Amino acid sequence: MKIKKGDNVVVIAGKNRGTTGKVELVLTKKNMVIIDGVNVVKKHRKANQQSRAGQIVEKSMPIHISNVMIADPKGGTPTRIRVERSKDGGRQRVAVKSKAEIA
Repeated sequence: MKIKKGDNVVVIAGKNRGTTGKVELVLTKKNMVIIDGVNVVKKHRKANQQSRAGQIVEKSMPIHISNVMIADPKGGTPTRIRVERSKDGGRQRVAVKSKAEIA
């Protein structure tokens, strides 16, 4: 999986198409990601007699990995990723469009 926690991504399909955000969590076994502020649902929590009052909580839900692409570091547009060898022998992720390195 080429998308990691902390990456800036663009949603390319679904009701949130075109929105950008930072990846909070990657669910590798389900091939899904949770993005901050994207695919937000409202969950109604019942009041607890001891401590908690009833409330409506907003929560980000997972999106399938095929519906997001990495945002290009230079332009912010969606781009594919290429993994290349660096000069010291390590692996480096590179944007296909601008050939900029992705941290």
